Amino acid sequence: MRVIGLTGGIASGKSTAAEALRRLGAPVVDADELAHRAIAPGGAAYEAVREAFGDEVVGPDGTIDRKRLGRLVFRDPEARRRLESIVHPAVSRALAEWVEAERARGAPAVVLVIPLLVETGWDRRVDEVWVVDVPEDVQIARLRARDGLEEEEARRRVRAQAPRAVRLRAATRVFRNEGEERELQAAIAEAWRAVVGA
Repeated sequence: MRVIGLTGGIASGKSTAAEALRRLGAPVVDADELAHRAIAPGGAAYEAVREAFGDEVVGPDGTIDRKRLGRLVFRDPEARRRLESIVHPAVSRALAEWVEAERARGAPAVVLVIPLLVETGWDRRVDEVWVVDVPEDVQIARLRARDGLEEEEARRRVRAQAPRAVRLRAATRVFRNEGEERELQAAIAEAWRAVVGA
């Protein structure tokens, strides 16, 4: 079974690529979704996050307020490292379990969507690294439009990830995503068919 790690900087188009793969029938798991589950009430990291960051990041319904937590950790590198030290191990375990389940099911290939693929060392645990890539100024413009962020906040979020050059060095395949969405979808489809022999 081929294990593909799909990554890219924030607002590069990973979700669009992942959705294209799902439509092609690829088994896809998203590390961000696993992270959300991990910090949900009852999740593997919920109590540790609450203990580390206090009730200021907990909403009235008892859930972790991800926007508030995000604002906190993107302004404070030490807080971000603390959060990552809690959440990343839980997500890593969940990813490994999912891969093994798909292997047992006989899937020919699987896709792990991991924004911090290089930063967490998962680039060394997959067979191929697919990078969806755009220049930093495009990321910032998309982030501001998508999330309503001020430019400085958008820059902080972009720079909290590995530099673009580091991702590109780790890449097996690079998908430039500055054009039309359908161009990215077509390139992803071609790559997936090459992997599974379709």
